[in-house]
Amino acid sequence: MTNNGVYVYAIIRTGRPLPADAAGVGSPPASLRVVRQGPVTAVVSDAPPQLRARRRDLLAHQDLLMHLADGGPVLPMRFGMVAPDEEAVRKQLAAAETRHIAALEHLDGGVEMNIKALPAQNGLAALVAEDRNIRRLREDVRRHPSYDATLRLGEAVAGALSHRAAEAGQRAVRELTPVARAVAAGPEVQGCALNVSFLVNRSDSDVFRTTAQRFADAHRERVELRIAGPLPCYSFVAAEGTPTPTGA
Repeated sequence: MTNNGVYVYAIIRTGRPLPADAAGVGSPPASLRVVRQGPVTAVVSDAPPQLRARRRDLLAHQDLLMHLADGGPVLPMRFGMVAPDEEAVRKQLAAAETRHIAALEHLDGGVEMNIKALPAQNGLAALVAEDRNIRRLREDVRRHPSYDATLRLGEAVAGALSHRAAEAGQRAVRELTPVARAVAAGPEVQGCALNVSFLVNRSDSDVFRTTAQRFADAHRERVELRIAGPLPCYSFVAAEGTPTPTGA
């Protein structure tokens, strides 16, 4: 181990092999190893010096988690999780063993799918046709052009487009929820009217994506629906209250 500490990627069940040819963050990529504590194991490597969220390292972290998920349930750590040493990792595993085991059972066979609802880029014409207030404000600008009138129109359009996107996004959530085992609201994302993740059986991920894409195509004048996944189950580790190893 280096003086930079131990980089923690994930927690898995003890006894699982690491993916063949898998490597960690850093340049050159760090060699992976495991820290075992009874029935749970942390996948770790030496932490590289001056760790930064470089694209290369973010992809290495994500790719490892996805390869681990191919072999069974994974409690993924966020990028940049560093513990002081292996003993600190082992103590954390022991302290939270029961919760880790429960979370691994909960996530077994699952993947995370995420949808983000954004205002439709081509939704202005439909909005004007449907919204009497927008039509009135637009006429005000045409008849009496001014900075204030233009500002009022712009704010009204932006608000109405965002409202329509959020409304359509909520309908998408209702339609997709039956395909999911669990649903978790995500953090606010600038420009997004809605950000929601779904815990889905791996075998149902294609059905989920097809259903979401069908909804997006049918409501393209109201919402731009961005669909991501399969992803590591970050949102549902947090939902299970599973702590991550501490460190700086």
